[in-house]
Amino acid sequence: MWDPAEYLAFTDHRARPFHELVARIGAWSPRRVVDLGCGPGNLTVTLAERWSGAVVEALDSSPEMVAEARARGLDARVEDVAAWSPAPDTDVVVTNAVLQWVPGHEELLRRWVAELPSGAWLAMQVPGNFAGPSHEIVRELAEELCPQVVLRKSPVLDPAGYAQVLQAADVDAWETTYLQRLTGADPVLEWITGTALRPVRAALDDAGWAEFRERLAPRLRAAYPERADGTTWFPFRRVFAVAHVR
Repeated sequence: MWDPAEYLAFTDHRARPFHELVARIGAWSPRRVVDLGCGPGNLTVTLAERWSGAVVEALDSSPEMVAEARARGLDARVEDVAAWSPAPDTDVVVTNAVLQWVPGHEELLRRWVAELPSGAWLAMQVPGNFAGPSHEIVRELAEELCPQVVLRKSPVLDPAGYAQVLQAADVDAWETTYLQRLTGADPVLEWITGTALRPVRAALDDAGWAEFRERLAPRLRAAYPERADGTTWFPFRRVFAVAHVR
């Protein structure tokens, strides 16, 4: 279960990769724009503002997120990204920080490129920090406290990998590491609670979850120490690809 409020706690940091991704889409007057994995819709509304003449669709697997998106006036519905296929007039597809949750998403990307009309744009972004200390520490602790949870070590490709997957189109692929300045008590823990820790939370009862957080917090503080000015620097790698269908 996704918590929209928890997810939006770091909305500025989470929004920046989305805006940098969408800025590379060269569509002028698309007929239909689809946001796959729209979350609470706070970013989808910017697509509607940019392409005001387009039909804008928003999909997400979380009923809670879809309810938030609908409250923002969006045409949002609950749907599994893996089951989605583009309508014939789909000219722009955006999937932001979603495909890391979808095993085998490489085949989805190939299929979407094959099904989209000539001239369409497909833009994707995924987190690429799974080898970072935050994820390594979580995997180690999960193996100890909840071995039933399997956390994949590398669920995404690098830019060259996505360029190869999308080679049937003209591809622009790159990566960026953002040095995020976080504030507050245990900010890295709070950041990953809304995303990476969701499988762990779902597998534990309240007592188990409290113990997990209690054990995790000091390890994250050691890996990402608070600086003298009270901020914590959290390097976060993102992988991007924009495909223009021939």
